[in-house]
Amino acid sequence: MCSREGLALQRGMYYRKPPRVSIVLMSQRPGAPYEDSLSQDGAMLRYEGHDVKKGPGIDPKSTDQPWTFPDGKPTDNAKFAQAIDHRMPSLVRVYEKLRPGIWSDKGLFELSSYEYTISGPRKVFKFALKLSGGPDSGGRLVGSEEFTRAIPAWVKQSVYKRDKGQCVICGARDQLHFDHDLPFSKGGTGLTPDNVRILCSRHNLQKGAKIE
Repeated sequence: MCSREGLALQRGMYYRKPPRVSIVLMSQRPGAPYEDSLSQDGAMLRYEGHDVKKGPGIDPKSTDQPWTFPDGKPTDNAKFAQAIDHRMPSLVRVYEKLRPGIWSDKGLFELSSYEYTISGPRKVFKFALKLSGGPDSGGRLVGSEEFTRAIPAWVKQSVYKRDKGQCVICGARDQLHFDHDLPFSKGGTGLTPDNVRILCSRHNLQKGAKIE
């Protein structure tokens, strides 16, 4: 994920001015720090903005989510909101955290709307994003086909447990990929665990779209 984006992804939100693609990292796991939710069909995302940094006398969960940093520069919350206010078409790549070190690419989404609204003792940003059918920065069309070939989170969790978190060929535990045993290009599906397995990057690249 980091090598793909060319960034050490240490924050949850990265706004990039169009035509570049922004990035958000989300989680629906129990105990996740923000209230993110993806619709069952994967087409709509509700994404919560990010908190002020913790500091002396500052409780992030009781402090309004910030529009600006202490130096007056806009936060990523503000940049996303301003893009919507100015009706600036903005594509966002969404990654979902499944477990520590394991992320799922949910596809490209379009910023749709936002609210800056009361939640408990403070105000938070609530962004709405919808699955995109437009081109990404490489010119590819994304949307229904990309989502159709995606492997659902529950399938990845089942496969990760079944394959013991390692490449089924060599046992490597890093640079792992979820692979369609029968390639998608040849009619394979990732909608059930039966056609999905874990491969390391080396064996995934060696396989390509071959049927083994």
